[in-house]
Amino acid sequence: MSNSTLDDLGKLVLRLSVGILMLMHGIFKLSHGIGGIEGMLVAKGLPAFFAWGAYVGEVIAPVIVILGLYTRLGGLLLVVQMVVAILLAHMAQLSMVNSMGGWQLELQGLFLFGGLAIALLGAGRFSLGGSGGRWN
Repeated sequence: MSNSTLDDLGKLVLRLSVGILMLMHGIFKLSHGIGGIEGMLVAKGLPAFFAWGAYVGEVIAPVIVILGLYTRLGGLLLVVQMVVAILLAHMAQLSMVNSMGGWQLELQGLFLFGGLAIALLGAGRFSLGGSGGRWN
């Protein structure tokens, strides 16, 4: 296999793994609602309707990343989603280490930096948008 094919397969694996795992969080929110997020926002003095952004970051962004359409935009939306999630719900754990020596926010970090990698790398050839275009 050529290097470009391996690069495109790597991008596909990254897109599918980050996208599917984040979409699972979105599916949970679709079935159970966003009341908890609304409560956290209101407690911080922010409007409750901002919680609807969770659907953008956890449903729409993962779907476009998985499909490979506007992939760089999807990656950026994942980054924004995770920055907001960390600021809203995980600040107390930011500098903490778990009992196994790992960072408490490993999952959030992987989503954050995975989204950043997707935004920087683009979709690759194995996507609906192809490797061309500013947002793919």
